[in-house]
Amino acid sequence: MSAKVSIVKCNNYDPAAVQQSIRSALDLLGGIASFIKPNSKVLVKPNLLMSKSPDNAITTHPEVVRAVIRLLKEINCKIVVGDGPSVWGQYIENVDEVYAITGIMQICRDEDVKLVKFDKRRMHDKFPLTTQLDECDHLISLPKFKTHELTLITGAIKNLFGLVSGTYKTELHKNYFAPEEFAKILVDIYQEAKPDLTIIDGILAMEGDGPATGGTARQLGLVLAGSDCVALDTVMAKIMGITQTEVLTTKEAALRNLGEASLNRIKIEGEDIDKLNIRPFILPKNSGKVIKLPPIVKKIFKSLVRYYPYSLRLKCIRCGRCVKVCPKQCIRLAKSGIHIDYNKCIACFCCQETCPAAAIGVKKSLLAKLIGL
Repeated sequence: MSAKVSIVKCNNYDPAAVQQSIRSALDLLGGIASFIKPNSKVLVKPNLLMSKSPDNAITTHPEVVRAVIRLLKEINCKIVVGDGPSVWGQYIENVDEVYAITGIMQICRDEDVKLVKFDKRRMHDKFPLTTQLDECDHLISLPKFKTHELTLITGAIKNLFGLVSGTYKTELHKNYFAPEEFAKILVDIYQEAKPDLTIIDGILAMEGDGPATGGTARQLGLVLAGSDCVALDTVMAKIMGITQTEVLTTKEAALRNLGEASLNRIKIEGEDIDKLNIRPFILPKNSGKVIKLPPIVKKIFKSLVRYYPYSLRLKCIRCGRCVKVCPKQCIRLAKSGIHIDYNKCIACFCCQETCPAAAIGVKKSLLAKLIGL
C-alpha cells in the first residue's frame, strides 16, 4: 500500500464527539505528531467559501477547527487560522464578515488563536499564494465534503484554491475556464502547497448543485484524514458513488505522480466504506457531463453541449455580488433582476458560487437535452 486514509464515524458537531473522532482518525495514522513537528508554527486552513452559518454545510464547521487547534496545542504548536474566501468587490472588507458568520472568529477567540487574512502574497509562476505559507512550518487543510458544479467534488485538492490571494481567483477562472484547464491549475497549486495533513469534514456533507447555496445539506457522519490529497479525494469519490477517473483533479494529479489514485493501493483505516451502505450522492447537473462523452462525439459536439447560469428572478435579492465577481463582466443588474450576456459568459459559475440566495440556476443547451445529458 502506498497511501493511508482513515475514516471515522461522527454523527454530530457536539464538541466532545468531534474532538474524539478527529483524535481517533489521527491515531489510526500514527497521531498528529506523525505529521506535525512539536513546537512548530502551523497554518490551519478551513473551507470558508462564503458568509453562511455552519448548518448550511457550505463551510468547514467551527468545531472541527476547534478540535484540530486543541490537538496542536497538545504538542505546543503556534497556530494561525485563515482562508481566502470566494470574494466580490474589495477583498479585505468581506473577510471579517465571512469569519464571523461561519463561526471561525468566535472559535479563534475562545482558543486564543490568531486569525489571519491572506492579504499578502508571493507569486508562484501562474498565481500568487498567501505569504502565510512562507511564515509557517506546516499546513493543515480542513476541507468540507461537497459536490461542485465545475470540479464535480470539492475536497482535499480543491480546498487549496483558497490559498490563492485576493481577487486573483477570478483571474484564474477567466484564464482557465474549461474544466480540464482549471483542474490543471488546481493541481499546480497542490504541487506548490501540499498540506502536511488534511482532515475532511464530512459530518454534514453537501450533494447536488454544490458547493454553495445551490447544493443540499446531507447528513453523512464521517471524518476522513490523511496526508495524500489524491488518495483522500479518491476515497471521497468512492463514498459519493463515483469513480476517481471522473474527477479531473484526481486524474491530473495521479498523472503527475503527486499521490495515489488507485483504491487497491490505498490502505483505509477505521470504517470499511463498503459496509457503510451509503447511497450515491446526487451530483451537480452539469459537472463532468461533457467529458463523459465518447472522444469522437466530444470532439464534434464540445462547443454545442453547454451548461450555463441563469437568474431565478423570484429568488434574486439584487445584492449585486454576481455582478462584482464575474471574471468576464458579463452580468448587469437591472430593476427586474440580473441579465447575463451569453456571448461573453464562460460558464465558470462564479456567480452561482457567490450567490447568497441560491438565485442562480443551470440551463442546458438544446443539444445537451437531446442527447440526454
